[in-house]
Order: sequence, then structure tokens, then C-alpha cells
Amino acid sequence: MRVVSPLLKRVVYPSLARAGVFRRSAANGLSIVTYHGVLPEGYRVIDSVFDGSLATATAFREQLRLLRANYNVISSEKVLAWCEGESELPPRAVLVTCDDGLVNVVTDMLPILREEKVPCLFFVIGPSADDDARMLWYEELYLMVMAAREGPFSIELGGVEIAGMIRTRWQRGDLCRNLMKVLKKCDHEGHIRFLSAVRSKLGFSDQFAFECTADPAAYKRFRLLRPADLQTLLSAGMSIGAHTLSHPSLSQLPEDRAWFEISESKNRLEKTMGHAVWAFAYPFGSSDSVSVREFRMAQEAGYKAAFLNVGGGFGAELPRYALPRVHVTGQMTLPEFEAHVSGFYRSLRKQFGRQDQVVTLPAA
Repeated sequence: MRVVSPLLKRVVYPSLARAGVFRRSAANGLSIVTYHGVLPEGYRVIDSVFDGSLATATAFREQLRLLRANYNVISSEKVLAWCEGESELPPRAVLVTCDDGLVNVVTDMLPILREEKVPCLFFVIGPSADDDARMLWYEELYLMVMAAREGPFSIELGGVEIAGMIRTRWQRGDLCRNLMKVLKKCDHEGHIRFLSAVRSKLGFSDQFAFECTADPAAYKRFRLLRPADLQTLLSAGMSIGAHTLSHPSLSQLPEDRAWFEISESKNRLEKTMGHAVWAFAYPFGSSDSVSVREFRMAQEAGYKAAFLNVGGGFGAELPRYALPRVHVTGQMTLPEFEAHVSGFYRSLRKQFGRQDQVVTLPAA
């Protein structure tokens, strides 16, 4: 797949898209796409991988127009009714979702959604309900490591010593990945404690998150939504679901902490918004971060459905607590986007023996 990928992107996908093959071959059912925001105007991309989960405004608009022209874009309410067995889905139904809840979804993404008349289900994390929204822990960690002074580094986190050299971009990236491996296993309190320790070790103040987002574009790119922003989304006809309290790798947490992350995020959002939260998205959403345990917890916490971040596209199985999604990246061309939405990409991976491993609940 890696060898033929450039050929697919540059030749095969555009040819098939122009011929209308994707939309004609798309099976009925539900294809769910997920974004992580839109790059705000004036923001300078730091790294193509680091910023790669955010779409450009131009690409986002083009993708929405393609969906509206060739598929049936539906609201989250229609998906809920389908989950509850109260109605059927229209042919080739598509649901648009967005994870994390960065400020740019209000400032840069929402205007496009409204202009294109497309509803979106936004999944936000706990701090957005408490008016204490700073940054996603792994983005703050990345910015700290990249901004740190050159020199050796070592720290003990959770009984594990992590050491490395801070000099080149490669060394900084390697150190950041090693720190993330430990922090992924932490809950909300653990993130606060360990980020504080890393800040102190690197010589940054507790106000680092505020200092590095003083620029308006950086603020929109990195800061999380607040309660007033949630109301803005709701007033615009959008929907809001839960995404845990702190975006951990749930399967790596002890059972009680995983349960608290899943259930308490629902409770806090419901208290803030004044109505029930029925949808949940697993952080990271891949087979190494979610297990059957989390599927059961989502159900027991009272969610009506829960969403992964892999395996999406028409033709995919649709387990209620492991709904697959197409992860839209900033590097996706428009034909590549439709190849994913239509299920062509997923089918191709299956033929090459590289199908996403999605664990599901056994049938009742």
C-alpha cells in the first residue's frame, strides 16, 4: 500500500472521482467523517504532522460541497433516531463530526458550516464545560519541548525515567513521543501533575499555555472552547457530545479512572448545557486505545452511541458503541477524501490485508 499510495493519490483517485465511480459504488448505510478543526486565518503551520489533523478552510468547504452534491448529509438527531430504531437512514447518509473542541471550530469552522448548511456533531472534553479550558495536554507538551533550551533532559514520570537530548527537531520529537507514552496512561489529575513537572524541569512558568497563545491565531489554533462557545454552537443548530475529561488513552487507565473519564464528562456537559448528552467519542479512537471494556462503559454511562476514529466509509459494519469514522487529515486531496467516504479506501485496505482492527461488543 505504501508503494502504490502516491499513484493512488495522484492518478487513480482523481480518475475514479472524475468518472463518478466512488459515488456510484457507495453502498447504502452510514459514512461518518470526523475533523479536528480548521486552520485559523493567520496561523503559521509549525509542523505538517503536528498540524496535520486540521483542514484548511478551502479544503473543508470543498469537502462539504462534495458531500452535499453527491450524498445525503444528515443531522446527529437523525442518527440518534436510527440508533434507537425509530427511523431509517436515507440512501448514502453522511454524518459530519468534529473532535476536541478547539476555539477555531467556532471562529473558522462554524461560519463555513452555516454557509454550506451542514450540521455537525462536536465532541468536546471536560474543561470546556467548566470555563477552565486551556490546551490539549499533548499539544502543550509538544510546544514546551519544541521551545525548550538545548541540553540534556531527564525526568521521572509514573515510576519511569525518561531521558533525552534537546537539540535537533528530531531529538525533540523523539523526547515528546516518549513523554506522551507515559502521559497517555494518565487521567485528568495525572496530566495536570505531570505537565507541571515537565514545565518546571524545562524552566517554564505555570502560565506557559496562556503565554504561547497570546497571539490571536495561536489562541484559535490551540485553546479549548468555553461554556459560552458551546452555547454558540448549540444556537447555530449544531450538536455536542462528550470526549472524556482529559483525552487519555482509555484502555491504558485503571477501570475506575476510565469510568470517571467517560461518565463524568457526560455529567459536566449536561450540567452546563441543561440537556442530555447522548453521543461519546473515544480519544484517539483506535484499536490500541479502546477495548471492549470501554464500549461497555459508554453504554453503562447512558450514552446512546459511541464513535471510533478508524474504519469508516460506506459498507463498514456499524456497531452502536463502536461506530467507525473517516479521519479527515489536512493532507487529503478532494478525490482521496471521497475515496475514504465512499468506502473504496477501506475496501482496498481489506484486499491488501490491512483492514483496521476494530474490536466490537458480542451480539446480545
